[in-house]
Amino acid sequence: MLAENPAMPGPQILTPGEGFDVEQLLAPEAALAAYFAAVTIPAPGIERVDLADATGRILAAAATADALYPADPRSTMDGYAIVAGGPGSRRIVGDIRMGHAPPGPIGPGEAMRIPTGGVLPPGADAVMPIEEASEETAAGVPVVVTAEAYASGDSVTPAGADMRPGDRILEPGRRIGGPELAVLATLGIAQVPVFRRPRVAILSTGDELVDAAEQPRTGQVRDSNRWALAGSLIALGCVPVQRPVALDTPEALAEALRAALDLADAVVLTGGSSVGVRDLTPRTISALGGPGVIVHGLRVKPGKPTVLAMLDGKPVIGLPGNPASSLMILEAVAAPIFSRLAGETAPLRSEAAAVAARAFTANPGWTWYVPAELSLRDGRTLATPLALRSAHTSLLARAHGYVVVGPERTEIAAGEAVAVRRFAGAGGGPPVDRNTA
Repeated sequence: MLAENPAMPGPQILTPGEGFDVEQLLAPEAALAAYFAAVTIPAPGIERVDLADATGRILAAAATADALYPADPRSTMDGYAIVAGGPGSRRIVGDIRMGHAPPGPIGPGEAMRIPTGGVLPPGADAVMPIEEASEETAAGVPVVVTAEAYASGDSVTPAGADMRPGDRILEPGRRIGGPELAVLATLGIAQVPVFRRPRVAILSTGDELVDAAEQPRTGQVRDSNRWALAGSLIALGCVPVQRPVALDTPEALAEALRAALDLADAVVLTGGSSVGVRDLTPRTISALGGPGVIVHGLRVKPGKPTVLAMLDGKPVIGLPGNPASSLMILEAVAAPIFSRLAGETAPLRSEAAAVAARAFTANPGWTWYVPAELSLRDGRTLATPLALRSAHTSLLARAHGYVVVGPERTEIAAGEAVAVRRFAGAGGGPPVDRNTA
């Protein structure tokens, strides 16, 4: 629910034994809107990196063309550079080599051999494809003969057809991949301005947690959440900072949170956000600074006890302790916060189009994130809902993504088209071929 907004009730800070007032819970989209309306995400710093190191980074300045690209008209075919005109023969007066200027101009009735990508000589405005011509010798002079007529511009890329001076090709906030690298290299931007990757501290809470390298005793579990969250944060453009487990006391949690805030630009906590007697996160956050908790509790499954907060200009996100809930909420709800913190203006959500193999359902008025397995059968991609077990670490590893159901619609029926949102970093492996498995 929303704090610091006179039109809506403040966040629920619960005392031991209390439960959420479900009627006051916000849907995920409304909760995010409320969060962004209440806080300002700080702008990331800027640094320059070599072009070789720019993949996956977020561009911090517009990439603008400074000249015509290509600088000269070029051939799109192997053939002969000519002055446009009708069929007949033309005298061959030279050869154009890749990476070199033409040997000179041509006039009507003349031609030069030219490769694909070669620069047209002055006077030429068309290219005769080699497949439509034949070379002969007439009176000891090489000529090229064609039965075709050619118009100005045939098989030619004009100068500036790709980019012209002042064209803004890439905007700041765009994630750099292969196509963006090509543009940057073409424009000669070898030192690329990118946003500094935000450092996000990951703080697990719970007396029951032990390190992944330890052997758990009865009642203990290995802390898998921190590694799941780290993988997703890296895919979102952040640098995870692993912090020691915080014990389940107010003093220990407050000390751990203060230390994490000192080291990072944001903090993600797991555990301690629901309504049990030892659930301390919302109250501890609110005691440490302002504006504190903005949202506590979502009308969502899994992940109802989610906390969205801000402490002195740094986002603090409280996630459920159950493994599937924790990672799902980071991916489905909190990801835009971290994308904005990283400077990405329009992150693209990868989706797989599929057909529901069975019905995907939700409770009325609630948003459900239903893990889905993709499979191939008879040329179709099928999406099968997986049983939602929030405490199961392997659940999201078995899934290829998740389907959003609700809040307005409670069912996607079997046989209907469905969009499966992929996890950050495209986890989940390839779809299973059910024709052979």
